[in-house]
Amino acid sequence: MRVTVVRGDITAEQVDAVVNAANNAMRGGGGVDGAIHRVGGPAVLADCRARFPRGLATGDAGWTTGGDLPARWIIHTVGPNRHAGETDRALLVSCYRRCLEVADELGARTVAFPLVGAGVYGWSVEESAGAAREAFDAASTAVEEARFVAFSDAAYEAASAALE
Repeated sequence: MRVTVVRGDITAEQVDAVVNAANNAMRGGGGVDGAIHRVGGPAVLADCRARFPRGLATGDAGWTTGGDLPARWIIHTVGPNRHAGETDRALLVSCYRRCLEVADELGARTVAFPLVGAGVYGWSVEESAGAAREAFDAASTAVEEARFVAFSDAAYEAASAALE
């Protein structure tokens, strides 16, 4: 699997699936989650409600329609919230591992990732990228490209250093 890092807006990526850094409720939120729901439109929330009536556990992943996004699917994953006491790094690694497993179930070959857990959930870009690298190195997947999409120049530099 090829791992790349780009600077941009994950909602505009031309890939099979985009990964959403969701919250447990699976009803939209701020940051990446809010942007994906806004651009994806009401079909995304409707699919979240239908597929995840009780939400999703931390470290797990599931999929919905891409709605109005260029991507066909959204793979939602719930990262651990360090500020809420969820400091087990294995949960962060699990997010990336589960995303690849869901991508394989869907037949997705190109997947755009945010830096799960980095930002409001309190993990650094380096910690998130390191967890991704660990999951990817151990994965047996048909995904051909894992593309990390950094929203800021600082995140792009840190992710590039950690992943490439």
